[in-house]
Amino acid sequence: MSLRHVSTRLSRSATGFSQRRHASASVAASSLPSALKNAISKDAALATPDPPSDSQTSSIVNSQLPFMVPTYVRPPPMFQKGEGCYLWDVENRKYLDFTAGIAVNSLGHCDAEFSKLIYQQAQTLVHTSNLYHNPWTGALSKSLVEKTLESGAMHTASKAFICNSGSEANEAAIKFARKVGKHLSSSSPEADTKTHFLSFTNSFHGRTMGSLSATPNPKYQKPFSPMVPGFTHGTLNDIAALPTLITPQTCGVIVEPIQGEGGIHTATPSFLLALRKHCTAVGAVLIYDEIQCGLGRTGHLWAHGALPREAHPDILTTAKALGNGFPIGATLVNEFVASKIQTGDHGTTFGGNPLGARLAHYILSRLSDPALHAAVRAKEQVFRAHFRALQARFPGYIAAADGDGEQGGSAAVRGKGLILGLQLTVDPAPVVTAARERGLLVITCGTNTLRFVPPLVISEAEIDEGMGILGEAMAVVFGRGDGQGEGEGEGVPGTEGQQEMVR
Repeated sequence: MSLRHVSTRLSRSATGFSQRRHASASVAASSLPSALKNAISKDAALATPDPPSDSQTSSIVNSQLPFMVPTYVRPPPMFQKGEGCYLWDVENRKYLDFTAGIAVNSLGHCDAEFSKLIYQQAQTLVHTSNLYHNPWTGALSKSLVEKTLESGAMHTASKAFICNSGSEANEAAIKFARKVGKHLSSSSPEADTKTHFLSFTNSFHGRTMGSLSATPNPKYQKPFSPMVPGFTHGTLNDIAALPTLITPQTCGVIVEPIQGEGGIHTATPSFLLALRKHCTAVGAVLIYDEIQCGLGRTGHLWAHGALPREAHPDILTTAKALGNGFPIGATLVNEFVASKIQTGDHGTTFGGNPLGARLAHYILSRLSDPALHAAVRAKEQVFRAHFRALQARFPGYIAAADGDGEQGGSAAVRGKGLILGLQLTVDPAPVVTAARERGLLVITCGTNTLRFVPPLVISEAEIDEGMGILGEAMAVVFGRGDGQGEGEGEGVPGTEGQQEMVR
């Protein structure tokens, strides 16, 4: 797609904004008191202005907040309805969703068949506990293994443990790796020494104590220290450091093939091959955390699916898109790991309940479709063309260097498929606010990075619409762009607290 083509699309998308500005000018020309005139002018210029303090939304929020543990800082709107790639707030204002619930709603909001299955299964059987068999836990486990093998990923996948979330999936992986380490060190004079874990800077693996210990971010760890002992961390893609980091005392290595929360940094194929080599040499379990980057988001069923078998993991964790909004996760293991897990070693009350497992079974069938994967790869190129147009328009605010999505660092565009990051040179919070008030939801990650994880079913027309809104938001915050009026925009005040991401 040419830059001219993208510019034309952006112009068409911005037509509505131009019309709203004309409406605003008309209001401003009236004889209303200046304070009221300014308030109306702002609302007329914005598609979805944040609810004011005297709104219905604020009244509801303020009546509820006193009863909620303050673990989040949320923006003002309250959402009550979704369909496809759109959300509506309690005041019936419409937003295009580029967040998909943090890479969760890959089939979009309220998929018709998904909603139908919830209704059917809720009338049939919701929960029995894992003390008994049900038709769907095993069916989901079988499908996860078979579709993984069919996709060319994790060629040793053998069994699955079904749980409730990404943190739980990683917690299970950590426990399983520790159990393997116990087994391998049992015949050693220094038993129980094979307990160490390696993870990587900018990674995010969850907030339970084990998964948090594998998330080397002081902001998350310090309030709850000390962490579980035995965890250390290295630098993603630093192959030279691996011989000193992966030792005979290492029982497990956990890595995201594409780091999500840390800034959309991609592990290189050579790095993942080196990880596999060193893990095999010392008998350590290699864990791929694909909770955010898996299940079709990169244009393959699994993010590591294009790698040779020599780079495949022993354990693969998933969640998020697996339930399309219903809480469920899974930990896939090879036969060697599975053989070391005995009855009573791990468990879950709700994991694998008939409702969640049936929904995930259906969602997996959709997300494993090669046609969907091909469409995701095509949509990546549409996003990248828009990113190039924004780079040209706002050169002082978007990192100049483009990348191939492999190296991370300061490359302007990182990631694969529909897990993409656009690196800004300034705090993106005002852009997030300006975009939201114009009808687009977008989130951040890492340092000054805009994150794009829309539903995988998003259309090219919806991408064009959203990127048109984003361009308008940047023009408001940064100035007109196109080399003119840089820094003369409204400069949306304040930097709202970004939502803390939880698995």
